[in-house]
Amino acid sequence: MANANYEAVLKLLLEAVNSTSNASGVQQEPDGIPVGVSNRHLHLSQADLDALFGAGYQLTPIKDLSQPGQFACKETVTIAGPKGAIEKVRVLGPVRSKTQVEILTGDGFKLGVTAPARLSGDLAGTPGITIIGPKGSVQTREGLIVAQRHIHMTPQDAACYGVHDGQIVDIQIEGPRGGSYSNVAIRANDASALECHVDTEEANAMNLNSLSKVKIHK
Repeated sequence: MANANYEAVLKLLLEAVNSTSNASGVQQEPDGIPVGVSNRHLHLSQADLDALFGAGYQLTPIKDLSQPGQFACKETVTIAGPKGAIEKVRVLGPVRSKTQVEILTGDGFKLGVTAPARLSGDLAGTPGITIIGPKGSVQTREGLIVAQRHIHMTPQDAACYGVHDGQIVDIQIEGPRGGSYSNVAIRANDASALECHVDTEEANAMNLNSLSKVKIHK
């Protein structure tokens, strides 16, 4: 009986402590955010897909990506600029309304172009690039970018982390080569899965991989 009373009192004390913490606004810090590392790739419009691979061509998915509905394709192309070309650039699906080519900063030196850091879809004022496929080529007027680092999440995730869509934050990386990155955009919508996207150059600099996690610093 004495043990039962002791356990009951202990339970009440723990509940009181938790209630006090919640009332004072003290919350457990959210878990780290998983990392997705992307290499150079491109998204094609149906018109450009037809020009590169043949009329009515359909992409061939080979691997689902972390973001719902996105997939890597069997198809690859060559991209060419004034100074050089890069072969076997992977196409990602599904097709989009506008073609978008995402390269690494270092790729610009080989191609002879300067691509700005932009979020996906923000293509106004960006340079074009030549894309070469097995059936033809396309010279785009815009759409060449270096992807701005960003974090995909749902509105519920955003509420948990205390951020909102479009907000710019810093991220902290732990480890022997860790540090922080600034200018990380929050992209919150119902079609997203929680993941921080960096490119291979950024990942290599901080020793990040698909098993890594980062934390938000606002």
